[in-house]
Amino acid sequence: MMNATKRMVLRGLMGAACALTLAPTVTLAQDKPVIGIAVADQKSLFYVAALDGMKAAAEAAGYEVAVAVANNDSREQVNQVENLLVQNIGALVFISQDSTAAAAGVKAANKAGVPVIAVDQRPESGSGELATYIATDSVKAARDLCTWMFGQMGGKGKIAILHGVLGSTAEIQRTQGCQEALTKHPDIQVVAEQTANWDETEAFKATQNILTANPDLAAVFAESDAMSLGAAKAAREAGREDLISVGIDGFPTMFDGIKEGLTQATMAQIPYKMGQMGVENAIKVLNGETIPELQYQDTVLVTAENVESISPVDFYGPAAEAMK
Repeated sequence: MMNATKRMVLRGLMGAACALTLAPTVTLAQDKPVIGIAVADQKSLFYVAALDGMKAAAEAAGYEVAVAVANNDSREQVNQVENLLVQNIGALVFISQDSTAAAAGVKAANKAGVPVIAVDQRPESGSGELATYIATDSVKAARDLCTWMFGQMGGKGKIAILHGVLGSTAEIQRTQGCQEALTKHPDIQVVAEQTANWDETEAFKATQNILTANPDLAAVFAESDAMSLGAAKAAREAGREDLISVGIDGFPTMFDGIKEGLTQATMAQIPYKMGQMGVENAIKVLNGETIPELQYQDTVLVTAENVESISPVDFYGPAAEAMK
């Protein structure tokens, strides 16, 4: 059996070999398996908060983690997951870039006998087995948010929809949720739909084009807060301070946008807690405990009416204020 010193040397060598994609933390307990973490990016505040929660939970339980960040590159993420598996991780906490990366990553982990705890995104049905899936109930969040927005519009008018990364779980579910709300509001007309890939700059440019073609646009349903902020800024630049812009995430920057009247509402998620749950569930699986297959988390509607009484820290963790 390999002694502790040799194990440390071997891990150090393997970590160096993967230095471009992996960033293991300091070893906390040599007799516990390493938990692999693969996340889509660290641009999105959601993923920043989720990773913070994962690291905090691992440190509290005395587990070492190996982290891989894909920088929104699906192919790179598949490679990173394979590199993590080569390091003989005990479990994989996985926020995938899209459905392709999710399916490939889960299949590879299944083949290696490594349990997968999926957070936020999941593979399509039949693409692999998960120990559990932890996510926002995005269908409900989008349905409730769009219903609120339609109420602000008086139940009629023209809207645009800004989509996230096409084919991602959140994009599919948030589109579905708003469509469900639309079926109950026949006087709401969708005049434009564009993909902005969760990105504020892309949303800004897309909204500029939409407003040029539809000067009487009343509102924008953006499937993320970053896109909502981009849409609102484009509207302001066009002199449309009356345009309603809503999103889903609960970014600390979105709280500020609502306070300033730039944006009107967000459905706040709990990424920090979801990150903690991901690692906590990985540890339970490693200890032979049974966990639920599906763990949907609710959102909180944040508007001008309640934004002053809610703290972003409750959703994005201790670093929330630094994210503004």
